[in-house]
Amino acid sequence: MSIEGFVEYKRREFCNDVKCPVQMQLNTLKDKPEEFERVRQTCSIACRFTTWQFHHWLMEKGYLILKPKRFEEM
Repeated sequence: MSIEGFVEYKRREFCNDVKCPVQMQLNTLKDKPEEFERVRQTCSIACRFTTWQFHHWLMEKGYLILKPKRFEEM
């Protein structure tokens, strides 16, 4: 869902910006889907960065975290 006048976070933007070694390896494996998928598992199992680092990166880059009002009603 896009909001007029705003841009959405692009997938792996943080990873590429901080030059995560896993992401740098993934960038070289786009033509090797099996190896790409094997290496990508590192991201969900053992990410090298914390949510704190990601959250603060988002704030430094001017991103906002929004939640639709309908979730408040639940």
